Amino acid sequence: MATRLYSHPVFLEHLTPAGHPERPDRLRALFSVLEGYDYYALDQVEAPVADEQALELVHPASYLKQIKAQIPDPLDEEQLASGMAQPIVNVGQDTYVSPQSWHAVLAATGSALAAVEDVFNGQADNIFIAARPPGHHATADTAMGFCITNTAAIAARYAQSHFGAERVAIIDWDVHHGNGTQDIFAADKNVLFCSTHQAQIYPGTGLVKETGVGNIVNAPLLADSGSREFREAFTSRILPALDNFRPDLILISAGFDGHYLDPLAQLNLTETDYDWVTGQVMERADRFCNNRLISFLEGGYDLQGLSFSAAAHITRLMKG
Repeated sequence: MATRLYSHPVFLEHLTPAGHPERPDRLRALFSVLEGYDYYALDQVEAPVADEQALELVHPASYLKQIKAQIPDPLDEEQLASGMAQPIVNVGQDTYVSPQSWHAVLAATGSALAAVEDVFNGQADNIFIAARPPGHHATADTAMGFCITNTAAIAARYAQSHFGAERVAIIDWDVHHGNGTQDIFAADKNVLFCSTHQAQIYPGTGLVKETGVGNIVNAPLLADSGSREFREAFTSRILPALDNFRPDLILISAGFDGHYLDPLAQLNLTETDYDWVTGQVMERADRFCNNRLISFLEGGYDLQGLSFSAAAHITRLMKG
């Protein structure tokens, strides 16, 4: 077995306005790094496309219908030849859809379902999902923060409903708090949600006092925090919570916008921090859940910071 990576060409066709930080070049930069010899053994698989009904594991049908109705029609060949750009529609706080966005959502969901099946059926040691759009800000019924549907949440619900997972842990180290994931699981004692993030930036949630039903652990970091503070937050708060929870499955919302080069926040992490934290979580996956670990790409908006940090994360996953 090896580390598996799911992606799909349609993720490059989810378009955002010019100058928007969540852009197709993010994946292009990552895959340019993964072309190196060190990643020869990485099992890269095209994501299957999920049935729309799978989204209802988390999102109400009324919300999905509302979003789908806003997906614009693609331009025809004559319009494209004339130089017209594909239409882009705003559906929430700084969140957009274009003609192929619904297909991208279904492929992201398909990758999540396939990844859950893979780790429970022993088809891979661990899995990284390189998808767009990201998901951790999307609540059950609200698109926001670049996110339309919450892919990690769908994976957790699928593991519960189809594989009998009794304890699912979601670790979120994106620099922005995963408010959508927290909101979805705040009343579910069988899902542990732990987050490190920069305090007092978008979306304004993630205070220490937000504890759900004892299943939410937030460790906000002050601006200009770096490796020491990040590792202390994990060592003192998140890893002990994970040890006490003893999960059947670990999901990671892996944002790399805490990197010191990232333009949207003010943390000072480096690739070595992402290597370290990946190793720490992998130790728990080995100890508690037969290595069942799935990682989802979330943020990261400096192309070098994103690609090098994600590559360090994937390299650690491959080392087992």
